[in-house]
Amino acid sequence: MLKAELSDSFFRWVLLAIFVPGISSAMYHRLRAARAGDKLDRRQEGLFILITLRVVGGIMFGSVFFWMARPSSFPWARLDLPDAARWAGGLLLALAMSWLWWVMHTLGPNLTDTVVTRARHTLVTGGPYRWVRNPLYTGVLAVGVALTLLTARWFYVIVCTAMFLILAVRTKKEEVNLIARFGDDYRRYMASTGRFFPRASA
Repeated sequence: MLKAELSDSFFRWVLLAIFVPGISSAMYHRLRAARAGDKLDRRQEGLFILITLRVVGGIMFGSVFFWMARPSSFPWARLDLPDAARWAGGLLLALAMSWLWWVMHTLGPNLTDTVVTRARHTLVTGGPYRWVRNPLYTGVLAVGVALTLLTARWFYVIVCTAMFLILAVRTKKEEVNLIARFGDDYRRYMASTGRFFPRASA
């Protein structure tokens, strides 16, 4: 147990070094996009998704910061993982955070936290959007796996998978809005890219 606690204490600093800059970057991009001053009708998501997505997100982010403050937390969810697996989780988290930064940077002022498009929304097909239509949501899954390995706590993969599934349901409404906005251009884009993962070449 002592060895596990020492290991947790060390890996929380690894998590801190990766996760906090990543979240700070995400906040920067969201605030920059919000300067457009658009009024976004989040009710279009539907009440269930509107509430559950933010509750699950709050649980995920809150528990990460709580674990960094007290790495001995959640002993009931502990996995007996070798340090090599936890280092792999740190590497995956760094890659996932870099991926999410690339997604947000590519979206620029188009970034929103809901299904509504902005008044000056443009169709983005570059960067990670060359391969998938919803790369932000794919990144959520990667973060879940990375946190599970790095913290050696199994519930992160469950929480992040739940978040991904809620986002996947929400995507249907999001793409209806994008079709209404961009018409055949978006339909052609849908035909050439996968929703969450790259489409296999014919």
